[in-house]
Amino acid sequence: MSSDTKDHSGNGGAGAFGRQAGDLLSRVNPANWRKRAPLVPVLRLTGAIGMAAPLRPGLSLASCASQINRAFSYKNAAAVAIAINSPGGSPVQSRLIYARIRALADEKKLPVYFFCEDVAASGGYMLALAGDEIYADPSSIIGSIGVISAGFGFDKAISRLGIERRVYTAGKNKLSLDPFQPEKAEDIKRLKGIQNEVHEIFKSMVRERRGAKLKGSEASLFNGEFWTGSTALELGLVDGLGDMRQVMRGKFGEDVRLKLVSGARGWLRRGFTVPGMKAASALLGGGEAAANWPDEVLSTLEIRALWSRYGL
Repeated sequence: MSSDTKDHSGNGGAGAFGRQAGDLLSRVNPANWRKRAPLVPVLRLTGAIGMAAPLRPGLSLASCASQINRAFSYKNAAAVAIAINSPGGSPVQSRLIYARIRALADEKKLPVYFFCEDVAASGGYMLALAGDEIYADPSSIIGSIGVISAGFGFDKAISRLGIERRVYTAGKNKLSLDPFQPEKAEDIKRLKGIQNEVHEIFKSMVRERRGAKLKGSEASLFNGEFWTGSTALELGLVDGLGDMRQVMRGKFGEDVRLKLVSGARGWLRRGFTVPGMKAASALLGGGEAAANWPDEVLSTLEIRALWSRYGL
């Protein structure tokens, strides 16, 4: 028997082969690979804030809290990345979501990176302020740091139709800004006072989060105007231009793992229905559908108008 044969069949040869195989398995073991590759959970926040319509659940703390909590629950996460695509909406829900993200970021000591897609305006930009750094596409719509209230006046329409509306209240201002009555100067003054308070809160958030990065006068930054991502970078409203994959690879290396954190349930389980289905149900005698579909149509139009303000 040759020495080569003895070397391969003896204990020494088998031990060497075993060690080599073990080293190879260790290098390709997915568990070991996962330990080395940085993990970044990814959240997607899309839609009007606090506004719901069929197939458009909107964003609220209730609708995305569990998703946010899961994003910050990964033990070995290097950061959390959040894609935002929102034209704004409720300032209250915007602040609630913002506060939840910041609280978890501070608790877990994780940096948060926001990535603006088509639009991060008004409440959408308020959400982006929760990021330690904000990135945008050069053509993203950014800003609209202001407060808006919109509605319709139907007083002349019901008068022409000969409709008499009867409303009884306790409290002289309970019926303020009623769309079926002519506008009153005192109602408008009261509304603008509320808007100014909310606007001051928004401005203080921008000052706190962007600080010395801001360029330009507050009169131009806080007048409700919106800009492209490129101009927003010049104004200090964002930190850079780029997409999530590009930026995260630059910060954490080519092997960074971006893990999408999905919602708790699909839309079919949330009970949403197509407006046409509701209308058909109403024709077949569905009382609830008949009662709700006008509100759903108006909600859809309102959300559509909010997006269209930014050319989308």
